[in-house]
Amino acid sequence: MDSWVAGYEAAWRTAGTEALANLFTAEASYSMSPWRDPLVGLDALAGFWESERDGPDEAFRMEREVVAVDGDTAVVRVAVDYGRKASGRWRDLWVLRFAPDGRCEAFEEWPFSPGQHDGH
Repeated sequence: MDSWVAGYEAAWRTAGTEALANLFTAEASYSMSPWRDPLVGLDALAGFWESERDGPDEAFRMEREVVAVDGDTAVVRVAVDYGRKASGRWRDLWVLRFAPDGRCEAFEEWPFSPGQHDGH
């Protein structure tokens, strides 16, 4: 599981989107938030990927911890710091479901930033 997450980070740091096919199935769903409709398929994911990053040389630090793995499902805690003020710091939970070939077929992200309203 840790190697998949390392591959995800490496792909984010690599020009282009060809590496996505090694990480995700052709019809993978990718939900950027529990409140948004998921992207479906590699083409949709590639478009999102390129629009969200500043480029493959974007400076950031990423830490990860695999919280749980049960069969084909995993939960990963991720901390990303883009070096900007509060808007560049994120703490995420990823809920991942994998196909038998080890590629992700469902990616659900629960992102949190310091300025986000926490309900209190």
